[in-house]
Amino acid sequence: MNPYILAILLFGLGLGTTITFASSHWLLAWMGLEMNTLAIIPLMAQHHHPRAVEATTKYFLTQAAAAATLLFASVTNAWLTGQWEIQQITHPLPSTMITLALALKIGLAPLHAWLPEVLQGLDLTTGLILSTWQKLAPFSLILQLQPSNSTLLIILGLTSTLIGGWGGLNQTQLRKILAYSSIAHLGWMILILQFSPSITLLTLLTYLIMTFSTFLVFKLNKSTNINTLATSWAKAPALTALTPLILLSLGGLPPLTGFMPKWLILQELTKQGFAPTATLAALSALLSLYFYLRLSYAMTLTISPNNLTGSTPWRLPSSQLTYPLATSTAMTICLLPLTPAISALLIS
Repeated sequence: MNPYILAILLFGLGLGTTITFASSHWLLAWMGLEMNTLAIIPLMAQHHHPRAVEATTKYFLTQAAAAATLLFASVTNAWLTGQWEIQQITHPLPSTMITLALALKIGLAPLHAWLPEVLQGLDLTTGLILSTWQKLAPFSLILQLQPSNSTLLIILGLTSTLIGGWGGLNQTQLRKILAYSSIAHLGWMILILQFSPSITLLTLLTYLIMTFSTFLVFKLNKSTNINTLATSWAKAPALTALTPLILLSLGGLPPLTGFMPKWLILQELTKQGFAPTATLAALSALLSLYFYLRLSYAMTLTISPNNLTGSTPWRLPSSQLTYPLATSTAMTICLLPLTPAISALLIS
């Protein structure tokens, strides 16, 4: 892609998210979300491949449906209450509709079916943008909205953690596994949203760091399915040794960074009297942990078959920058001891 066009598209992505962040009016927020969608579509379709075009079409249709629902709900709210302010959603009907529209935008279960299919059709770089940056604008609206319907949020959160765990069990494609991982993590964030928005933000931040390093590892190894992970030991042995730690951090095992948000969420849910919900969420994390363990096993404890059908890829030096990967990997593995400091910072 022409670097000037790429720069304009990336600028559009940044501007769309910034407009949504800064807006207090529903029309401006909707405009920011639309800019975001339109800026990423050429990035998704840049590889002229039927699979990429199919993924782009699916993404465009779901995002257009979510944006139309959002616009309809905000107009309904203005009609019922005379308010266009984001924080003035008092009527339950537009509040529920907006929550569901934003859930469709970020891919919360049961409105998640588009996410694994779309991510599977993209290259790893665009997939990384879709899994991280594209979640920020809708999430900022959910945080501002603070939906009054707490039951809806808990249902969305629990369904997402369960489906995010179950859906990834039978997958062999890494991008689909990462999509289900994203659904499960978003479920955890939505569960705690109404009780502690600061913990939701912390969970979002740790999810972004962990997903960033996971995508960069797969990109460095040029891996798109589990079988190609087995050849990574020959290309980057040190990184192959560290990758299980990144994956287990995504799964939420102590003493890694990923344990921190899960620990704080379970603690807060129990304090609020939602012990059964916390138990179910913790059990669903075991499902996710299984497929992270499966990836770790494939990567470090198996050797790629050296037969005619499984040819070893060329060990060419990678042109990818290693500083971002090194930084994000260190943060993914080592941030748990900072939990008291981070908690104090967020709660104050």
